[in-house]
Amino acid sequence: MAQVMSNKQVLLRDFVNGRSPTESDMYVTTNSISLKVPPQDSNAVLVKNLYLSCDPMMRFLIMKSDQRMSKYIYPSPGSPICGYGVAKVLDSSHPEFKEGDLVWGLTRWEEYSLLPNPESLIKIHHTDVPLSYYTGILGMAGKTAYAGFFEVCRPKKGEYVFVSAASGAVGQLVGQFAKLAGCYVVGSAGSKEKVDLLKNKIGFDEAFNYKEEHDLDAALKRYFPQGIDVYFEHVGGKLLDAVLLNMREHGRMAMCGMISQYNLPEPQGIKNVMQIIFKRLHIHGFTHRDYDHIVPEYYEFVLPYIRQGKLVYVEDIVEGLENGPAALVGLFNGRNVGKQVVALAGH
Repeated sequence: MAQVMSNKQVLLRDFVNGRSPTESDMYVTTNSISLKVPPQDSNAVLVKNLYLSCDPMMRFLIMKSDQRMSKYIYPSPGSPICGYGVAKVLDSSHPEFKEGDLVWGLTRWEEYSLLPNPESLIKIHHTDVPLSYYTGILGMAGKTAYAGFFEVCRPKKGEYVFVSAASGAVGQLVGQFAKLAGCYVVGSAGSKEKVDLLKNKIGFDEAFNYKEEHDLDAALKRYFPQGIDVYFEHVGGKLLDAVLLNMREHGRMAMCGMISQYNLPEPQGIKNVMQIIFKRLHIHGFTHRDYDHIVPEYYEFVLPYIRQGKLVYVEDIVEGLENGPAALVGLFNGRNVGKQVVALAGH
């Protein structure tokens, strides 16, 4: 007879639209789960979740919307919220996964998850690095940074690179990749602590606190007197408008996210769009799902740097699933420093 375990979960109370998520939009409860894949669930896997990733894109998974991204798990009120995580397979009826496999990919915010369609899961073969890294540098964030910088922006040695939200999961990697490519890189962040982290630990050439700048155009001219060749976009709004004024001709912009716009009832417009024409800018919107095929190439690139200690990856880990809602909400007011991760008991 299959073992039955208690299963702590973070459930969505109701859809969140037009405002920033709050902790009260989620609640923690405990149910029970059988640690065996039901016979009728062919191709399903049962996993024990070890680490859960807090990502800005999860904002879109808890909205009621007719425009949804494909391949994601969308919770309904009263069901567990969903996102990326690291897990261990406890039982499987899927031919590609077996008991004991470590995986990363889309899962649910609960201690144990029965995943009927585990196509998003990727086996973990490299266990000589921290497993939590598969929520970030070896997971979605790393793939996003690598694809956006090297595939979309195609940097050249000596170019000038600007990264917004630079201390976050993706931004801190883009800055280091820029240095490895021989570029000059400046980042923006929202606190003195984060600016110091970028300059003194992560290795940016310069960084500034955008909250202390009353004139973003002037700030960018101060740090980029010759203009910006490559912009890695995470913020949008007024910062994007200022960047457009400071791009060099034939500059490239990787549009990865616009966190300043996610919780507004109506997105802000930008005024300086004519700069796109005047400067013949290349602006490319993308998501990491466009680049699943480069994961082996990315690991071949990044793992030696990790093992040799030549890449810094800053994590902000909170312990306990019950602390997950506060950690997720904190993304939208800049509370986290580095990649926000939730570690579950027994990880």
